Formats: sequence, C-alpha cells, structure tokens
Amino acid sequence: MGRIVVIGAGLGAMAAAARLAVAGHTVTVYERTSAYGGAVGRFEREGFAFDTGPGLLHLPAVYRDLFVKTGKRPLEECVGLSQVDPAARHVFADGTRVDLPNASRAGTVAALDAALGAGAGERWGDFLVRAREAWDRTRRPLLEEPRPADPKALAREPYPAPKAGLLRRPTRTLAQVGERELRDPRLIALLDSYAEAYGFPAADAPASAAVLPYMEQSFGSWYVAGGIRALADAVYERCRERRVEFVFDARVDEVVTEGGRAAGVRLESGETVAADHVVAGAPVPALYREQVVPWERADEWPAFQGHGTGRLTVLLALRGGREEGAAHRTVVHGDGSRPTATVLRPDDPALRPDADHESVTVSARVDLAQGQDWPGLAGRLVEAAGRAVPGLAERLLWQEVRTPEDVREATGTPEVPGPALADARGRWLPAANVSPVPGLYFAGGWSHPGGGLAHAGMSGALVAGLIVEGTEFRGSQ
Repeated sequence: MGRIVVIGAGLGAMAAAARLAVAGHTVTVYERTSAYGGAVGRFEREGFAFDTGPGLLHLPAVYRDLFVKTGKRPLEECVGLSQVDPAARHVFADGTRVDLPNASRAGTVAALDAALGAGAGERWGDFLVRAREAWDRTRRPLLEEPRPADPKALAREPYPAPKAGLLRRPTRTLAQVGERELRDPRLIALLDSYAEAYGFPAADAPASAAVLPYMEQSFGSWYVAGGIRALADAVYERCRERRVEFVFDARVDEVVTEGGRAAGVRLESGETVAADHVVAGAPVPALYREQVVPWERADEWPAFQGHGTGRLTVLLALRGGREEGAAHRTVVHGDGSRPTATVLRPDDPALRPDADHESVTVSARVDLAQGQDWPGLAGRLVEAAGRAVPGLAERLLWQEVRTPEDVREATGTPEVPGPALADARGRWLPAANVSPVPGLYFAGGWSHPGGGLAHAGMSGALVAGLIVEGTEFRGSQ
C-alpha cells in the first residue's frame, strides 16, 4: 500500500482520507489552519453557538455510505440526525407565506395551492416532473462517476421542454423555466431561491439547475444535532479511528513533482514530505493562484467554477425562547433593495445558554465582483430576518458578522462553490478529480461533483476509488 498526502482538512478531503486509510494506505493530512472542517465552522460566545457554514444536510445517504464503508458504527450512532419539517417557510415580497413540507410532493402541491391560489401547486408539480427527467439523466455522470477527461457528454442541456403548446421551444436558462412554465412571480421567486442558495443567478444558471429543488424536495432536508459542525467532528473522529494522521498549522507551499508526476509536497517550513499520491482538498483556484500546483500556461488550468459569489452571514444572539410554531428555516425573498435571506432557527439546546435564549443565523449569497458595504448589507439582512423572527429588534443582545474575508481565512478563497450542472456549453462543471499532473487528485467542493456537503462527500469517494482501483474505477455503487 502507498503513502498518501492530503492537502486540507475539509469534509471532502477527510472523506477521501478515511476511505483510503481503510484500503490500507498510510494517510497524512496537512491543514494550514489550526482546525479541521474547512467551510464547516463554528462560532461560540457567551453560551451561544452557531454554524458559520452550511446549516442543513441534503442527501445524507452520502455520509451514511462513508460511515458504513469505514467502520462498524453507522452515521446515526455518531450524530443525531433528524428531518426538518416544514422543510422551509417562504415569505415572499408581497407578504404571502407558505410552509413547504419535507420530502412530500403532494404536500407541497397542496400548500402552494392554499397559499398562492388554485393551479399554482399543479404548475409546480408539473415542473418537478420535468426536473426529475433532468435528475435521472445527470445523476450518475454528475454525482457518482468521475468526470471524464472529455466532458462533452455532460455538455448537453438535460432539462426537457414541455411536450405541448407554445412551450415546446428549448429552454436554456432557469429564468426561462420560471417565465414560461411557472408564470406566478412568487413561484418564480421560489424557483430562483434554490439556485441563488448555491450562488447561481437565475438569469444565467442553466435550466438543469432545476435538479436543485427536485433534489431537496425529493430527498429532504436534515439537521444534525449540535449543528453541522458535529458532522465534521464525527468525520474527523472516524479518520482518527482509521489512523489518519493530522498535522495542523502546516501550510503546503508546493506539490513536488519527479519525472512529471506528483511525488510529495513541500511545507512552508521547508520540509519535503514524499508520497505516492497527493490529494488536494484545498480550493482549486487557490492552489493554482498560489502556485501550489505546478503549471506554466493559463490553458493548463483545469476547468472549475468561479462565479464570483460568496456568503455573508450574521449571527444573532437573542433573549427569549422560540415561539410555538417557529420554522427551523425561513427564506425571506428579496424585494430589490435587499437580497433573499435564509434564516435558520434550530431548536437545539446545544446552541443556546438556556431555554430563555435563542441562536439565529441569517445569510445571503453576495456578488464579490461588486464592491460591498458589508455592515450596511448585514443591517438589511437583520431587517429581513425580522420578517421571520417576531420581535427580533427588541430581543437582540448582540450580533457577529461573518464576511467573505472570514470565508477566505477558513478555506483559502472568499468564493463558495456550487454543485456541478450540465448544460449545452459545459460552463458549470468544476475541476475533474484527476488533475493534469499524474498522481495528483482534487477533492472537495471545487472539484467534481462540486460544492455542497453531499457533493463534497461524493468527491472524497470518487478520489478514493480512483486511487484504489485506478483506471478501472467506474464510479460509486
């Protein structure tokens, strides 16, 4: 068996490390910061605790598989996992509210009809039927198989046009899907919010982004007791159980090559660590920008998503407990003067000093290409959160703002990657797991199949399979 060096201790990198250790490899993880988890962070103060990255888990089967394949204790014995119901409360710009149930198409159709008027639910249900076609066409090549060296097979728009009427014209963007098929501005806002949550503007996102609401509404939204950080803790402990070694505060400055192949890494300290394979779990753009990965020409850069979107998060410590009927997640849709905000109010004793207080997180995706007044935008997000949290202004004890620069400090880049999407031009595909340098592999949200907790976990499975089985590996089973 070989020696494996892993760069970074994010979820995707740790998922690869645990699987490779089970296969008999000697695995060492070098993390440039003092903590594991990457974007899955935690902030604590005065008895309050908050997730600073993702707050919910989708497709928990990815981590169930990781724990089954790497040890005796299944995921549910390592973390508390529960479905969130309703999956989300939506507050539209005109004041209309609707609670969407978790993983129930019939319930969603009924809720939309009741809140938005007869026929709204049927239009959304018909849209989900077509979204399922796109999901069925792309699920395996985009999620369960390594990205092919020639991605042309993925550069086709998988979202089907309706089979009748004037709508039979091909649909290219998610915005066109909303305008042609949903029509109601609130349904359009609902559709757009799923794409925007991953940093995809609806006007530019491909129609295949329809798989995002399909995935969530079909497989559900899950909460990890103690916050998503508890999932990172569990994956780290599983790595330790498999004798993965972690070295913190150890920045990797260079991937060392010999004979055109990755042969190890050089640390900031000057130490060189030999390896048979190197797995880079750090953001691919940062690896190339900082010359960690050897390259000479710009056309040698692997394709990766760089849409210029980050996340602004405001952590709110409130006096007073949650009111009866409070939703775990509320999406407050923007009205032109502020972005759409996601408000998380987990009913979790581990995140608050006592029952007479509450921890609330409000976040929004932001355009990094434009200069931003972060304090001003944070204020607008708190104002938006007031539409989801009764009496917020009077209850507020203190707040903490986490900007894209805080994300850069934790991960190496201020951008937050989105999942891989298929379209006619192949613009939405992240870096392949097999890098241009033999012996070097990419894992984590900036590599295939892209960003998000589930997708990062899948990238770890794909990289481990490629190293263990080589060119014979055809994907996860």
